[in-house]
Amino acid sequence: MKRFHYAWVVVAMTALTLLISAGVRSAPGVLLHPFELEFGWSRGEISLAVSIGLVLFGLIGPLTGALIDRHGPRLLMIIGLTVVAASMAAGAVMTQLWQLNLFWGALSGIGTGIVASVLGATVATRWFVARRGLVVGIFGASTSAGQLVFIPLLMGMVVTTGWRSSAWLLAAAAALLLLPIIMLMRNDPADVGLAPYGAAPGTVPAAPSRPPGGVMRRAVQTPEFWLLAGTFFICGATSNGLIGTHLIPHAIDHGIAEVTAAGVLALMGTMNFIGTITSGWLTDRYNPRILLGFYYGFRGLSLLLLPFVTDPAGLAFFAVLFGLDYIATVPPTTALVADTFGRRNVGTVFGWVFCAHQFGAAWAAWMGGIARDTLGNYLIAFLVASLLAIAAAGLSLRIRRPTAATAGM
Repeated sequence: MKRFHYAWVVVAMTALTLLISAGVRSAPGVLLHPFELEFGWSRGEISLAVSIGLVLFGLIGPLTGALIDRHGPRLLMIIGLTVVAASMAAGAVMTQLWQLNLFWGALSGIGTGIVASVLGATVATRWFVARRGLVVGIFGASTSAGQLVFIPLLMGMVVTTGWRSSAWLLAAAAALLLLPIIMLMRNDPADVGLAPYGAAPGTVPAAPSRPPGGVMRRAVQTPEFWLLAGTFFICGATSNGLIGTHLIPHAIDHGIAEVTAAGVLALMGTMNFIGTITSGWLTDRYNPRILLGFYYGFRGLSLLLLPFVTDPAGLAFFAVLFGLDYIATVPPTTALVADTFGRRNVGTVFGWVFCAHQFGAAWAAWMGGIARDTLGNYLIAFLVASLLAIAAAGLSLRIRRPTAATAGM
C-alpha cells in the first residue's frame, strides 16, 4: 500500500488558514451596508478603509514571501492568524471611522496578507513536484470555500444579532486555528524526513536551503515579470476589489434583499470552488499562458452583463459565470512564476506579483465606491472592469515560455 505523504497534512493546515483569511477579507462586502446604516458613513469612506486593507494585504506579500523563503511558513501562519484575531476582536467594539481604518483596514490587511496566496504558492512549490497545479487549485478553492461558508453566515448574523457578533465569530475562528497549526504544521519535507511529493524514487530529503539573493533585481529586468504583475493587477481590480466589495451593495441598490444577495455571493463561491480546482488540474496539463488568456477574456465578457442585472435570477446567472473564473487565474500564474523564476524563489517573486494584484483590488474597491457616490450607480465601474479584463487576456498571451536564461533565476 502506498505510504501516506505528510504533504497532505500541510495542505490541510494551509487550506484552513486560507479559508479563515478569505472569510475575513470577504466581510467588508457584507458589512458595508450595515456600517452605512449605523454610523452614517458614506460608501466612499467605507470603501477607503477596505482599500487600505487591500493595499497592506498586497504590500505585506513580498515581505511575507521573502520571510517564508528563509524561515518557512509555520511561524508566519502563527503571526498572521494572531494579528487577524486581534484585528477582528478590536473591530467588534469600534465606534469611530478612524477605528474602521485601523482595525478593519490596516491590521486586517496585514494579518490576512501574511496568510494569503503567497503562503499557498510557496507551500505548493516546497512540498510538491507532482500535482502542484492541483494543490494550488485546492488552495484557491479554500479561498472560495471561505467565501461560501462565511458570507451567508455573517449576513445571517448581521440580520439576527448585529454585525458585531459576526466580527467576534471571525476573531474566534482565527484564534482557534492556532493550536492545530502549532502542533501539525511543518516548514519543509526534510523536517519530517521526506522528499517532496512526486519526487523521483530514491530522492534523498534535502535540508532546506536559502534562496539566492538578488532574484527581484533580475526579475524586474524581464518582461515576463511585468506582464504577470500587470495582468494580476487587473485580476485584483476585477475580482475581490470591485466584485467582492460592491456586488452586494449593487444588488441592494436594485431592491434585492441582503440575505438573498449574500446567498448569491455564496453561490459564486461554490462555482469558484469548482473553477479553481478545475483550473489547477488544467494547469498541470496545458500551457498556463493560454489558460490565463481564456480566463481573462471570459471574465471580461461576464462583466459586460453585470450592469444590466437587476433581479435575483439574473444575479444568480452572473454568479455562476463569474464564479467559475474568480480565482481560476491563480494556478496558472503561480505555475508561470515557479517555472520562470525558480521554485525556491516563488515566495519572493509571487509576493510582488500578488502585491500588484492587491493594488489593483484596492484601486477598484475605492474607485467603485467613489463612482457609486458620484454617479448613483456602478455602470461605469463595471464597464471599465470589463475592458480591463479583456485587455489582460491579450497581455497574457504575450508572456513567453521560460527559457534557460530565466528559469531558476
